[in-house]
Amino acid sequence: MAAVVKVWIDEGCITCDACEDTFPEVFHVTDDTCFIRAEARVDGAYDENRDSKSAVTSEFAAQLEIIEEAADECPVDVIIISVETEGDEAEPADEAAPEAEEAEPVAVEEAEAPAAAEPAAAASGGLEELMQGERDLLLLIGSQSGNSEAVADDAAKAAPTYGLSARIKMMDECAIGDLVGVRRVIIICSTWGEGDMPDTAEDLWQAANSSAAPKLPGTSFGVCSLGDTAYEFFCQSGKDWDGWFEKAGATRLLDRIDCDLDYEETSPPWMAEALAHVAAVDEAGNFHADALDDLRALAGPEETSRVAAGGAFDIPQMTQPERQATVRVFRYDPVTGESGHDVWQCALPAHMSVLETLRLLKGTQDGSLTFRDGAPDDPTTGLLVNGRLVLPGRVSISQFAHGDEGALNLRIDPLPAYDVIRDLAVDHDSYQRHLSASRPWFRSATREAAQLDQGVMGLMDAPTAANLHAAQDIASYQLLHSASDTVPHNRAYIGPAVLSRLWNRSQDPRISDAGCDALLAVIHGPDGVKAEADISSVNRQGRMGAVASANLYAAKRDTLQEQHFTGRHGAHVWFFTQTVKLSGTLNETVLAGGTLKMGMLRNLYRGILPRMLLGFTRTGGPIMRDKQSFLIGAGIPVSIGKMPKLINSPVENHHEVVALYNAMDGRF
Repeated sequence: MAAVVKVWIDEGCITCDACEDTFPEVFHVTDDTCFIRAEARVDGAYDENRDSKSAVTSEFAAQLEIIEEAADECPVDVIIISVETEGDEAEPADEAAPEAEEAEPVAVEEAEAPAAAEPAAAASGGLEELMQGERDLLLLIGSQSGNSEAVADDAAKAAPTYGLSARIKMMDECAIGDLVGVRRVIIICSTWGEGDMPDTAEDLWQAANSSAAPKLPGTSFGVCSLGDTAYEFFCQSGKDWDGWFEKAGATRLLDRIDCDLDYEETSPPWMAEALAHVAAVDEAGNFHADALDDLRALAGPEETSRVAAGGAFDIPQMTQPERQATVRVFRYDPVTGESGHDVWQCALPAHMSVLETLRLLKGTQDGSLTFRDGAPDDPTTGLLVNGRLVLPGRVSISQFAHGDEGALNLRIDPLPAYDVIRDLAVDHDSYQRHLSASRPWFRSATREAAQLDQGVMGLMDAPTAANLHAAQDIASYQLLHSASDTVPHNRAYIGPAVLSRLWNRSQDPRISDAGCDALLAVIHGPDGVKAEADISSVNRQGRMGAVASANLYAAKRDTLQEQHFTGRHGAHVWFFTQTVKLSGTLNETVLAGGTLKMGMLRNLYRGILPRMLLGFTRTGGPIMRDKQSFLIGAGIPVSIGKMPKLINSPVENHHEVVALYNAMDGRF
């Protein structure tokens, strides 16, 4: 009987023209894919023939060998051919069933079942069998300063231990089509500037996002991304490549690692695990998870212990016994407008994080409980726990132990300064809106640079770079926005998070004068740092608060100096601080007397003495107070001990006020 030949184009064509060059009467390569010509098909249609799978005409069916030759020329194996006898079901030509399948179906089924359930390596000699055949590994590098190359060099040296033959290739030495057919690839890419590709990776990235980009269904990959958390788009280039390989159909073997400036410490454990994973891929592209332990052991005891001790892929868990816990959780129903707290009493392992506790309550007690879930370091998940601003995935409930025998008492509330959407979930729009309105763009300036092998690199002295990095060590800007007591009462105030970011950027020596002036204009403005009533409320929020408050103090000092201590921040306020610190009371007489004694000469040429004598006051108190203080300044003990209680009264929360003034001393 006559053979029926069907040919179609599967997904992933890279439009390489190989098939059309071999058999142009059947194949036609378009801009995006390859079509089977209408004159070669029984149905006369003109497309990939992927859906209809129409047979080719008898004229071309007789030339099956040429069609198969064209399919062999395809570098990505997307040309599928099936051959059947009229009346039989279609069967791909390269997947014909063995004769034994029809004669002994039961025996074949029993023989094939283990092969489907077990990896090929385990069924054919384990690790030794896996090591046979092609063992190439491509280390694809995008580098600006040489850090990625250093990581790749170490990986290439370790690769033979895993039975791999590694080759390092810079991205500017690679065409996008070269990735086709690569079984194993580890991408190591740094990020340049504000989330840009390094110079060596730019051309390949453009090609990857063009119509000529291939599909990579047979490729297994992992991504090591290098960056600097001082920049907003941390490790963006590595994230972009990670997403691109996934969209291209490649198989991600393990989660991407995003390395900060301490990449020399964080990348080796991840790379050891990545090498084990890519080594578990056989020459056919199949991944054998059961071989991982044996492959890890090849690295030796030292490497194994390093990996288990704290790699990004295997964080050790400290366990603690269960404790009785009372958990009070804020609830808000936007439909009814009702709010309150639900209280649960239960026994919980003390090592559980606050986020894990909420997940447990949602899963076992109330499925309607709403909160922002995410990774432990997700900056948007912040909550107020027992009055502390925390990222709930980073703190264990044992940190909130109170009462007898370490009983746990947790009160969990949504972040202040934001509108509550439902329960513990808040709307971060107020922070995002202020950030966007402040236009925190980085406008770079021309600066000194050096010509390196990787290209031109700007120079910055190490102390400046370290200070810039330390000043941006903020785990969550959304959390920091809530740290100010002023924000809930003044929604026009841009908040400490935006101010801290703007101030850091304005101090970056790489910024242009115009860019710096634009940022300082926002900082000096009426809704900038002058609107902050009490920086000490920010300073109380742990390390994050200490870093941010230092930035705010510096910004306020710059603002007051720039505006010459005018307006509400008059020079008189500095003498006012002394009266509070020395006596703990508000005492206008001591205040004015101190002003005269410490600033007599300055008061003369600034006209303060005549103003006091004529009855004008800068303190806001009664006119008589200035006349009395003038006499005190001259050494005449007038009205000592006779000040009204309204004036000579204690300051509430005196220790907090003094702490604030102490922090300000020496800064202005």
